[in-house]
Amino acid sequence: MTKIIAIINQKGGVGKTTTTVNLGAALAEKGKKVLLFDMDAQSNMTTHLGVGVQEGDFQEGIEDVEYPSSYDILKGSKTVAECVVHRSKNLDVVPSSLSLSAADLELGGVVGRELILKRALTNIQDNYDYIIIDCPPALGLLSLNALAAADSVIIPVQSEYLALHGVRQLLDTIEQVKSVFNPVLRVMGVLICLHDIRKKLARAVSDTIRTYFGDLVFETVIKTNVALAEAPSDGKTIFEYAPRERGADDYRELANEIESGKF
Repeated sequence: MTKIIAIINQKGGVGKTTTTVNLGAALAEKGKKVLLFDMDAQSNMTTHLGVGVQEGDFQEGIEDVEYPSSYDILKGSKTVAECVVHRSKNLDVVPSSLSLSAADLELGGVVGRELILKRALTNIQDNYDYIIIDCPPALGLLSLNALAAADSVIIPVQSEYLALHGVRQLLDTIEQVKSVFNPVLRVMGVLICLHDIRKKLARAVSDTIRTYFGDLVFETVIKTNVALAEAPSDGKTIFEYAPRERGADDYRELANEIESGKF
């Protein structure tokens, strides 16, 4: 059965896109068929993977190609299948575009607008073991569509002082979506990202997160790693850019933890 996972936190810079890309790539490396779905108008996931690069971007050697995007799916002009880009073995992508930034306004009067993505995925989801959705850093219509379509949520949090700020609001939103649109939705886990093991504060915040969320926190911790930060500039996953670096090992561990069934 296909698992549909929304990667979400309304706080930016916590590792959502890095997790979407590299968790998907780790699962693909394990032989799972994965679709990565970019629901963020900033298109960071799309750019990270070297898909649909906009004119003027700095990734040398990557052809500037205009792809159908998640915006076209929400507007109803394309099916998901028409927007899928084959990225690598076992890994497909639905890219985003800046046009998504207007989706809240353009779809404001559409009946059932929160369920557009859920309905769109119906005809394609059986082709994949995992569909992983990169959500925008806001709890608007795009995030609601992702939550309504998903069966589980991963919440990346950074091990810094303000890590828990806003997470309670996010959990309340998840509960509201569950009660109104998606009764099967659950929080799969909280993922500690950008963790600097050298810093005493980071270790203290990590302990606080584990105390606060208990068993919901993944055992795996995504540690600060230069290669993880550099890979997007080459349009590569960590497994293509530096497969033996610690960042790759961390995401392999996360994929193993998810596949173990504990979550």
